[in-house]
Amino acid sequence: MTTNIIDTIYGRLASMTPTDQKIAQTILDQPAAIVDWTISQLATTAGVSDASVSRFCRNLDLAGFHQLKVKVAQVAEDTSPAHATNNDDVQQYLASVTANKVDEVTHSLDQLSTALIDQLVAWLSTASVIQVVADGDTYPVAADATYKFNQIGLFAISAQPWETAVAQTLNLDQRAVLIAISNSGESRTMLKTVDVAQSRGVRVIGITNRDDSPLAQRADLHITTTVRQRVLRSEYYFSRVAAMTVIEALYLLLIHADPERIERIHTHEAIIADSKV
Repeated sequence: MTTNIIDTIYGRLASMTPTDQKIAQTILDQPAAIVDWTISQLATTAGVSDASVSRFCRNLDLAGFHQLKVKVAQVAEDTSPAHATNNDDVQQYLASVTANKVDEVTHSLDQLSTALIDQLVAWLSTASVIQVVADGDTYPVAADATYKFNQIGLFAISAQPWETAVAQTLNLDQRAVLIAISNSGESRTMLKTVDVAQSRGVRVIGITNRDDSPLAQRADLHITTTVRQRVLRSEYYFSRVAAMTVIEALYLLLIHADPERIERIHTHEAIIADSKV
């Protein structure tokens, strides 16, 4: 499934040049407006030259400004400028956050094609072990995935220190599946873990915000997540919500594929019931 142009811009924003970031931010702020703009209007609003806008389009693998406008027009009505506002009004800011999160969930799930889902469910259902790896503040998503998969009878492992995680990878067999989660898809340790896994014949599922990232390119199957939330006032966009949503969706799809997995949840809940007040 093709990623829409707004998702592409968000996904590549962190790695763009300062000039391209200015153009990108202008488009993200006013997606509906630029459909009727000339290249000079966009350049002036962004504070760059016409030539910079043309380069920006080429950097997105577009033929030119007209193609950019066509692609933005295709999604402009569904894309409100919901990213973080500088307004100090708390309720307005919360409304912006809400819109961002809805956008992240909706667009991330929209990109899961039926063919991809079928392949993912088949791989995970038959894996001898599922290793889930993630770096830094994305690790809670890996921990959640490990819990959920084990709860429905799929043996899963994870470890936060990279040294421990890659040691686990060295014990995987060819029937195993590695799920690598990274917002940027550029983590050196993550890529090294993928290399180790694939050298052992392990199948790799990548979950990143960028379909052009090194991790996305190396993974055997790739899930592109959508990010909308700007961190404070910086140009850095980060969210665990999209990756967590994908894991939740896979969990529910695996249950749907085999309803008997619900019994495993009941068994697990019964065992841990005494630990609750």
